[in-house]
Amino acid sequence: MSGMSRIYLDHAASAPLRPEAVDALERTASLLNPAGQYASGREASRIVEDAREQIGELLGADRAEVLFTGSGTEADNIAVQGLAFGALRTCGARRIHVSAVEHPAVGESVDWLCGGLPVPGGPLFERVEIPVDVPGRPGAVGLLDPAQDALVTAMWVNNETGNVTDLASVVGPAVNVGIPTHVDAVQAVGHLPVDFHGLGVATLTASAHKFGGPKSVGLLLARRDAVIDTPVRGGGQERKLRSGTVNPQGAAATAAALAAAVAEMDAEHARLAGYQERLLDVVRSIPDAVVYTDPDGGALPSHVHMSFPGAEGDSLIMLLDVAGVDASTGSACSAGVNRASHVLTAMSVDVHTARGALRLTMGPATTDADIDRICALLPGVVEQARAAGTAY
Repeated sequence: MSGMSRIYLDHAASAPLRPEAVDALERTASLLNPAGQYASGREASRIVEDAREQIGELLGADRAEVLFTGSGTEADNIAVQGLAFGALRTCGARRIHVSAVEHPAVGESVDWLCGGLPVPGGPLFERVEIPVDVPGRPGAVGLLDPAQDALVTAMWVNNETGNVTDLASVVGPAVNVGIPTHVDAVQAVGHLPVDFHGLGVATLTASAHKFGGPKSVGLLLARRDAVIDTPVRGGGQERKLRSGTVNPQGAAATAAALAAAVAEMDAEHARLAGYQERLLDVVRSIPDAVVYTDPDGGALPSHVHMSFPGAEGDSLIMLLDVAGVDASTGSACSAGVNRASHVLTAMSVDVHTARGALRLTMGPATTDADIDRICALLPGVVEQARAAGTAY
């Protein structure tokens, strides 16, 4: 590996800062408190509002509907909990429709509402499972009743597989009858065209560092008429839904990164689709490989998610690390123990196979040379990992 640069194939976790974001951060570095009623405060506020307006235009939302948060996770928590509590207060609705493949920011919020919240007499809310198909996409919800259903929530693009949800079939029926709807679009914004008004949902979330913006900046798009009883208490700086001093540098850099991502979206899709096809050809040449990313049914071209039964996911990423490749399993780890992905188990993948998962995700930093190297490396890495065996 001497003299060779590392290959970064974990863009779905965090994308490198785009040059436009770096420029925006440097340009706004001296800005202070945007809530200040003095000249420097007014200048910082102007930068925030300009960024808010630009983001709204790029995502099909009004400026007032764009809220800045500290992360996509925080935005999901505000949306899911806030919409559920709002529906409970206004019409007594208690059912939450959610699939088993959601990101923990959504899934664990729903779990807490449906059992983790200590309330006398039992849980405030009831979880209703949205079925998933074999590629792990949420499917159509069952019969809906505005008097009983507090929320329908679905992830637009799965963070592990890259597979794209048909939102019209999942949240569309709820939108049509006025049931609150939330879309976790953290993996979609900056990678797919977004028209917030066209979707008709109550809330939609994004995270700046997924499309080359700064870390610790999230976006919450919230319709003006959405009833959101926010769980966040404080100064209420963001339309009284999110409290905390807004980060003007982060807002400016997020808008700059999103504009760049949207401008190059079509060309980048075409480029990454070629890389994805090359990687999938190599993966499918490896005996017993199982591929979860489903381009034919609709998937981001940036993702390749797969399993190699008989190998341990941790072994795969450690061997790749030694070879100079940054990758992930796509599954959650707890206390250093590799666990089968909840996304894969929801897709009925057996635990032994799921334990051999590997996720390679590409982005603007990925080059032809990177793909050449990973295609050459992968068969040997899998063979070594299988020789090491699977832990039990």
